Amino acid sequence: MSQAFDFTDLFVLDLANNHQGKLDHGLQIIQEVGQVVRENGVRGALKFQFRNLDTLIHPDYRHNSGNKNIQRFLSTRLSKDEFTALLAYVREKNLVSMCTPFDEESVQWIVDMGIEVVKIASCSAADWPLLERVADCNKPVVFSTGGLSLKQIDDLVSFFDHRRVRCAILHCVSIYPTPSHLLQLHQIEFLRQRYADKTVGFSTHEDPDDLTPVTIAVAKGARILERHVGIETDAIRLNAYSSTPAQIDRWIKAALKAKTVCGANQRQPSPPEEMAGLDSLKRGAYARGDLEVGTVLQPGDVYFAMPYSREQLSSGEWREGFVLQTPLKQNEPLLISAIHIPSEPEKQVLFTAIHQAKGMLNEARIALPTEFESEFSHHYGIRNFPRVGAIMITCVNRSYCKKLVIQLPGQRHPMHYHKRKEETFQVLHGVLEMNVENRRRTLYSGDIQLVQQGVWHEFWTEAGVIFEEVSTRHYPNDSYYEDKSINEKGESRKTVVNQWGRYQI
Repeated sequence: MSQAFDFTDLFVLDLANNHQGKLDHGLQIIQEVGQVVRENGVRGALKFQFRNLDTLIHPDYRHNSGNKNIQRFLSTRLSKDEFTALLAYVREKNLVSMCTPFDEESVQWIVDMGIEVVKIASCSAADWPLLERVADCNKPVVFSTGGLSLKQIDDLVSFFDHRRVRCAILHCVSIYPTPSHLLQLHQIEFLRQRYADKTVGFSTHEDPDDLTPVTIAVAKGARILERHVGIETDAIRLNAYSSTPAQIDRWIKAALKAKTVCGANQRQPSPPEEMAGLDSLKRGAYARGDLEVGTVLQPGDVYFAMPYSREQLSSGEWREGFVLQTPLKQNEPLLISAIHIPSEPEKQVLFTAIHQAKGMLNEARIALPTEFESEFSHHYGIRNFPRVGAIMITCVNRSYCKKLVIQLPGQRHPMHYHKRKEETFQVLHGVLEMNVENRRRTLYSGDIQLVQQGVWHEFWTEAGVIFEEVSTRHYPNDSYYEDKSINEKGESRKTVVNQWGRYQI
């Protein structure tokens, strides 16, 4: 694998030909954008573009070509020594060095100069002679997708994976500047879902003063952001898609604000000020009339009204059957300390587990068949199910058997073996911890573990896991537990229902 590199939260500043073929002008750009990066406290990469113009451009087209790019490249040419001086200044400013090569000779310059990251431009993303050379240089790669078909992106990802090259993907529209209706920012989310193991970003060519696209891109999950940079002078005017240092400063700040606004990817606890605001709108329980100690509360005994206090039973917490432990006068609040709250019904434990399991399946994008049997294994009773047990969904049970096994966060399944069944586990989502004949295994998505007949095994998870169990036919009472008390419970340690049980539990 090419050298490890953290692509996340990287701002790529593309110098391109905006140095105008002048070393001093290039140094000034690096100095000013480096200062912007430092003041905003972000990771910045300064990106060059290398071309060996002596071989890249056909000799017959060097002087009279109608191709505007050829004339631009020739008029802004820098020597390798000048690029070396620019690179030294990039390092002095603590910027990551990055470069886009447009031919094989340029790849060798990148290697010779020790540049850290290779960028593949959209126009080169199907240039296989160049890509082969890049794959051989043992550097992390970022590639843009402008103009590529989905097949070409799939091909490129597979190519770099097979060649053990770490790569990141940039959504890009190669129209300069890009009008808003062509930005296609949904593609960022699409690429993240299709290539979940890759860092995905956005290479931008829209109006530098339009900050809406970068904020949307961050919200869509872009973790690399790229813009062309330059400086205007009395003699130099920037093109319509390149940014001045001041525009880069606003662009970075907009991205950082968007990241703050988006927050965490996982559900977070509500802040106290939010809960206080919600509490002020809740209804609390109040006595409808005078109530004596020992009253088993029924709906007619209480009513719900504002205000509510934290010491009080809310309308959302109410259920009949609470036993009053202190007397209440009419219109007095029903305090939590004044009632005995019985344990929630066992079936509610299973309903809660079902809701959590459905959420995990949705997150993992795993669809169930229209008909299935669900089994809740609760080895030490239903009330202990959140700590010990598993949900097993039987999809097929013939001469072969297929199950989906769901363990909620913090659940474990005790040590046991099977006399008749051989099974193979494959993790689909999350991380599965296993003990197989006293050997610890940690399985990640895609990992497989064979468990033959008579092999002792147990499994557990910290954050929740879904895995597939493919086995020979499943037989009742074919699990033999290390804890003999579980064996004595027989089938009573299970609740088996069709689908999710619904009205059967």
